[in-house]
Amino acid sequence: MKGDRVEIVIDAGGSSPRTYEISATRAGRRVEVASRRGLVEVSEVTRSGTPVRTARFMSSRVLALVEHPADEPPAA
Repeated sequence: MKGDRVEIVIDAGGSSPRTYEISATRAGRRVEVASRRGLVEVSEVTRSGTPVRTARFMSSRVLALVEHPADEPPAA
């Protein structure tokens, strides 16, 4: 859903961690998170499941992964 976003905090080996953000930029798109084989993969996908953008991080370097769902309008 447009407005979904995921923040990823990475230990880059320097003095301070780096923060990355992936968000659903258009209506009908969503953000999916997958952990597999030592990697964390965050993808923005269309309604049909086609990935638009993908970011991959080594799971040993990920300090935090925070999902922020879009604000939904109040139900009528």
